[in-house]
Amino acid sequence: MEHSRIVIDGTALTCAQVVRAAREDVTVAIAPDGVDRARAAWRTAAEVAASQPVYGRTTGVGANRVVDVEWEDSDAHGLRLLRSHAAGAGPLVAPEIVRAMLTVRLNQIAAGGSGVEPGVLQALADVLNLGLLPPVPVYGAIGTGDLTALASTALCLLGERPWRPGPDGAAERGPGYRLRSADALAFISSNAATLGEAALAVADLRELLSASTVVAALSHFAVRGSGEPYARAVQDACPHPGQQDVAAAMRTLLAFDQPAPMRIQDPYGYRAFPQVHGPALEAAGYAEQVVAREINAAAENPLVDVAGRTVWHNGNFHTAYVGLALDSARAALFQTMALAAARLGTLAEPSFTGLYPFQGATEASSGIMILEYVAHSCLADVRRLATPAALGSAVLSRGVEEHAGFSTQSARATTDAVAAYRLGLGCELVAGVRALRMQGRAPSGGPLRSALDLAAAVLDPRVEDRPLDADIAAAADLLPGLARLHP
Repeated sequence: MEHSRIVIDGTALTCAQVVRAAREDVTVAIAPDGVDRARAAWRTAAEVAASQPVYGRTTGVGANRVVDVEWEDSDAHGLRLLRSHAAGAGPLVAPEIVRAMLTVRLNQIAAGGSGVEPGVLQALADVLNLGLLPPVPVYGAIGTGDLTALASTALCLLGERPWRPGPDGAAERGPGYRLRSADALAFISSNAATLGEAALAVADLRELLSASTVVAALSHFAVRGSGEPYARAVQDACPHPGQQDVAAAMRTLLAFDQPAPMRIQDPYGYRAFPQVHGPALEAAGYAEQVVAREINAAAENPLVDVAGRTVWHNGNFHTAYVGLALDSARAALFQTMALAAARLGTLAEPSFTGLYPFQGATEASSGIMILEYVAHSCLADVRRLATPAALGSAVLSRGVEEHAGFSTQSARATTDAVAAYRLGLGCELVAGVRALRMQGRAPSGGPLRSALDLAAAVLDPRVEDRPLDADIAAAADLLPGLARLHP
């Protein structure tokens, strides 16, 4: 069926498709146009290399770019390059990130700028469809090429390095593709691992930000907040797109009930929610646009220009756009998560909920007291991870590679920040649902009622003092479903 099949053509891969290829049981196929582009680039690269120096094909790499490879040594040169660069360190990255990397690299080669022999397209598709995973350590890239990850992948294709063991612990056998020596640098000249992780992270972030609006609306209903901050006139007076979108969603979520507000104005967690959550929406949307552009780009060095019958030595491999976009998204995420923690604080206050302190079963009960500690622990990690990775740099390879944007570290930090945010937001959801249950209240209809019903069907209704760790985990798992209820 079409929904279980992803066709890679080198031009139209989306972050959502990367997520599906990485996490779902889908078949990956290659469009004929992608094969044609790759074949044309491969032929052009061979022709150009026969008549002029081409970095990595007829020369060394890095500071060795000035060293020519003698023709009698050319067959061994590429293999030496792969062996020397397959030197990552640390624990292996998650399988879904490896699958995302393979999907992105497959699409990049189909874009027709690498010059890699087109047979590698089917080999990579076979790897994905067979569920094979090359060993990819965490440490080894700084945003100017995932050389260690892709060199390890190439050695697996060549049969020199084993694939990661399967679920039963047995060694996996692969398609055994003979990557040509001249194609070695062209194959590893990519940020596919960084971009794959970034695609997963921004997709998860956008989903959680949608869920956040629904959770915030539940909290707003539980504290009988004022709808004035979301009024169209208020938003038109300061028309930031993200802010307007958040306010419009809140108006829709709260439209079925218009109780008299309990206060003339609410704390910032409610009153300034559109102004704080809106920038996070915009930053995440921009980050997704940047990542989508990169995963469909011909960003290799050298770049094969089929139309011009030449190659261009260039800097498209530098992923400053990606790193900076992700850095911005994490900074905005911290701001909006701080408001979620603040709303959680109001849900523990009798003056906001009409319940005992901490929504306790009795006046002396601890109730949800510990949820604030958990949420602020998560918030502390998001704050730590919001430090811009782009503030670092590096001078490498005898000074000829004198800058790095550390987008790899930015992608990893975004993955971790999203994971922390998911749990912190889960704490707010637990508290909001519990407050409404104890109040005996529920929205009268619409998506907010559906959200409460969805959560109430899963979350434990008991209010006596007990461990809440399972409640937090269950609430975090509910967030994708709440995201689908976002107006």
